[in-house]
Parts: sequence; structure tokens; C-alpha cells
Amino acid sequence: MISKFKKDLRKYKEYGKSNTLVLLLTQQGLWALFVYRMSNSIYVSPMPRFLKRLLLIPCLMAQKWIEILTGISLPYAASIGERFYIGHFGGIIINANAVIGNDCNISQGVTIGVSGIEQKRGVPTIGNNVYIGANAVVVGKINVGDGAVIGANSLVTKDVLSNTTVLGVPAVKINEHNSKGYI
Repeated sequence: MISKFKKDLRKYKEYGKSNTLVLLLTQQGLWALFVYRMSNSIYVSPMPRFLKRLLLIPCLMAQKWIEILTGISLPYAASIGERFYIGHFGGIIINANAVIGNDCNISQGVTIGVSGIEQKRGVPTIGNNVYIGANAVVVGKINVGDGAVIGANSLVTKDVLSNTTVLGVPAVKINEHNSKGYI
């Protein structure tokens, strides 16, 4: 848990050019990530089920407090890779079954959630090095490939190929630029 949070913090330091104390005091995304990393480490641990459930009670309370304080919902059951970065706080909702790879950046207002019916119902799997712009909605049983860029205000309901940029409602491929400049 600590090693993953340190990697998150290093990424924030790269972007913010601030010292650790300033970042910990001012970055709501880091607050949410700390609670998520702590809670997720308990959730995925091999400890006995009874003890795990007991320890997750205060984690749930902390998660709800973070949601109220920051508007960021990172459920402990979600799978979020290392070096995760939340560019701005507020209105961020991630489904508990979402899978997000390493080195991903999301902006304010992003929703990663469930959608679809019958066999198509599900939650996105997001690859590594993915950038998701402000107010984007990524929903359904879809895959977002490594290095993809999802533009601001886009609605993504279909797979996104690796190293492409999608934009619009519904989102469509607009070019083959990857996330290198965004991450």
C-alpha cells in the first residue's frame, strides 16, 4: 500500500513541482488515493474474511467522508494501477468493478461506470497510459487500449483502440495520437 501511494505521490510531484507536504495538504486527489490505497490493500489481502470485513468498516466511513469532502468516489474494490493521477477534484465516479491500468490520468467530472443490457452489461477495462479528459463518461463492457486519449465531454460506449484519440458524443476516433503529451 505504501509503495503504491509513494508512486502516486511521485507522479503528483512531477506535475506539481511542489514538495511533499504542500501536495499532501492541498491535493484532494491524493487524499482520495490514500484512502483508496489503504482500503484496497485490506480488501485484496489474504487475511481472514471476518477480520477483513471488520477492518473495512472504518475504511468505508473514510471513503464516504472523502466523497463528501472532495466529490471523488474511488471504491476499495476497484482495481487502480500505480501512478494514478487525478488532475482536478470533483465529480469523479469510478465503479467498484472498474479496472484501470498504470500511469493513467483523469480529470474532473469523469465517470467510469456500468452500462448496457444482458451480455453487453458491464464496466470498462482501461489500459495503461490512458488520459481521460474533463467530464468524459466511459461506460459499459468495453476496453480502452494502452496509450488512448479520451477527449473532454466525450461519451465512450465502445472499445477504444490503443494509441488513438476519441472525441464526441458518441465518441469516435479522430486521430492516431497517443497519450504521450498528456501523461
